[in-house]
Amino acid sequence: MTNNLSLRRAAVAAGATLVATAEFAILHSAAGVDLAAGTANATRQITVAAVVVAAAVAALAAWTLLAMLERLTNRARAWWTSIAVAVLLLSLLVGPPSGVGGGAKTTLALLHLSVGVVLILGLPRPRPEGLNR
Repeated sequence: MTNNLSLRRAAVAAGATLVATAEFAILHSAAGVDLAAGTANATRQITVAAVVVAAAVAALAAWTLLAMLERLTNRARAWWTSIAVAVLLLSLLVGPPSGVGGGAKTTLALLHLSVGVVLILGLPRPRPEGLNR
């Protein structure tokens, strides 16, 4: 069962990364959105490589936290979901507003949301029937 669960979670992590990559390709290449983020000092272009790395790091961090919580508590799913939603909300407050222009801000928000939703819905293992954890 552990191997099946690990394979399932690896597929979810890969899926989140693929979703972000596809969104980037569609919105940047096909729709022509110039994806750039700025700070007070500089503006940098967001590349497909940056999107892939960010999604993969988020997926691995989420997976690692879930695995650790599962070893520590019977309420891992509830704790992990609460933390994951809080991190997603925080990422939406910090990441997308740094976009340069409305298209970039909207695209960054969609990327954050899609990766977050895929991970939040896909990573926790389903509860066995009759077991309330």
